[in-house]
Amino acid sequence: MADTISSTISPEGSLEILSQHEVNRLHDTSRRGLHELLRSCALAVLNSGNPTDDGLALMETYPDFDIEVLQQDRGVRLKLTSAPAEAFVDGKMIRGIREHLSSVLRDIVYVYNEIQTHHRFDLTSAEGTTNAVFHILRKAGTLKPSRDPSLVVCWGGHSISREEYDYTKHVGYHLGLRELDICTGCGPGAMKGPMKGANVAHAKQRRSEGRYLGVSEPGIIAAEAPNPIVNELVVMPDIEKRLEAFVRLGHGIIVFPGGVGTAEEILYLLGILLHPDNADMELPVILTGPADSADYFRRIDEFLVYTLGESVRRLYRIIIDDPIEVARTMRKGIDDVTEYRRARQDAFYYNWRLTVARDFQETFDPTHESMAGLALHRNQPVHELAANLRRAFSGIVAGNVKERGIRLIEAHGPFRLSAEPELMARLDELLGSFVAQGRMKLAGQYEPCYTLG
Repeated sequence: MADTISSTISPEGSLEILSQHEVNRLHDTSRRGLHELLRSCALAVLNSGNPTDDGLALMETYPDFDIEVLQQDRGVRLKLTSAPAEAFVDGKMIRGIREHLSSVLRDIVYVYNEIQTHHRFDLTSAEGTTNAVFHILRKAGTLKPSRDPSLVVCWGGHSISREEYDYTKHVGYHLGLRELDICTGCGPGAMKGPMKGANVAHAKQRRSEGRYLGVSEPGIIAAEAPNPIVNELVVMPDIEKRLEAFVRLGHGIIVFPGGVGTAEEILYLLGILLHPDNADMELPVILTGPADSADYFRRIDEFLVYTLGESVRRLYRIIIDDPIEVARTMRKGIDDVTEYRRARQDAFYYNWRLTVARDFQETFDPTHESMAGLALHRNQPVHELAANLRRAFSGIVAGNVKERGIRLIEAHGPFRLSAEPELMARLDELLGSFVAQGRMKLAGQYEPCYTLG
C-alpha cells in the first residue's frame, strides 16, 4: 500500500487572487463533469518524480485519492485526500508541486468555462482554434511580449538510455550558455535533460529569469508528469492543441531520440512546414543524439523521405554527437527568426503567420474504428499523409500510456492499422525498431497495442 497524506493547501503561482464570482464558478465547475479529469491530472502532478508511464496503474495505486475545491471569501483552498506522501516534506507540500497543481486547476477549469463552452471560440475553424490556443497560453501567463526570441522546443522520448539522457543535458547546457530557454513536454527523459543542463548554464551566466516551460495535456500527463525543473506549466485540452502551442511558441525545435510520441511530433511539424503557405517560414529544426543514435535517425530520415519525399530534408538538419554545434546552429537560427519577424512586424511571442491546416487541428479520438479507417497511402498530398501518419502514431501513444487507450486495448484487443504494402513494410520496420530499442515503455515487457495488416 502506497504511503499517503491528507491535507488542505492554498494555490500558489495561479488562482491566488480571485473575485467571489470566480471562486463560486471554480468550485461549481470542479464538482461537475470535470471532477474525474481534475482528479487524474492532479494525482499525476503529485506523483512527479516517481518512474511510471501508465496512467491506469497510477490511479489503481491511489484508489482513494481525491481533490476538492473549497470556497472561501478570500479565495479557494484545495482539500487533498490520500495524496502521495512523496509530494510533501515534513507534512508540507513541496512548493514546485503546489505551483504545478494550481496550474492544472487553472487550465482545466479555464478551458472548460471559457473555451469549450463559450460561443466566441469557433473550434471548428482553423482561425478559431488558433485563437483559442492563444487565449489559453495568455491566461497561463506564457506569452512574454517584452522578451526577444529565445525559446527552444525540445522533443524526445521519456524512455531513453542513460547515454541519450546525458546527451540531452549537454545540449541543454550549451543552449543555456547562449542564453536560450527551454520548452518541452515537461516529463522525464529527453524532456527533463535539456532543462537540467540549461539550468546549470543559466546559473553560470547569472541568467536569473531562465524559462523552463512545460506543455502537457490531460491524457498524457500521467505518462509525462511535470519534472521538478519546470517553472511554467500549461495543460492544453488535447494533444492537437498541445502540438500547436509548441509550434506557435517555439523559435526553434530540437528533436532527440524517442519513440512513437516523438515520431508523431516530427510528422506534425514537417506536415505543417510542407504546407505551401509555409514555404518561406523561418523555423530552425535540428535532429540530434549521441553517436549510438545515428542508426535511429537514419531510420527516421529514410521513413520521412519515403513517405513525404526527398524535399522534406530541406526542413531539418541532422547533427550527431556534437552538442556545441547543435547549440551554435540553433543560436544562429533563432537570430535569423528574430530578423525574419522583425522585418515583417510579427510578434516574437506567438507565431501567428504559421499556417496550421485543419487536418492537424481536428481532435483525433483513437478508437479501433478510427485507427482502422486511417488513409495510409501515398496517393494524397504529402501534408495530408503526414497528418494521417501523425494520427496513427498518436493512437499508439494512447494505447501505450493513456488510461482510456489502455482500457480500449484491454477490452477489444490491439488497434489494427492498414496501409499500402510498401508503406506498411516500412512502418512495421520503424515501429519494430522502437520496440527492440526499448522506446515504447519505461519498464516491463512491452505488449504491442497495435497490429499491422
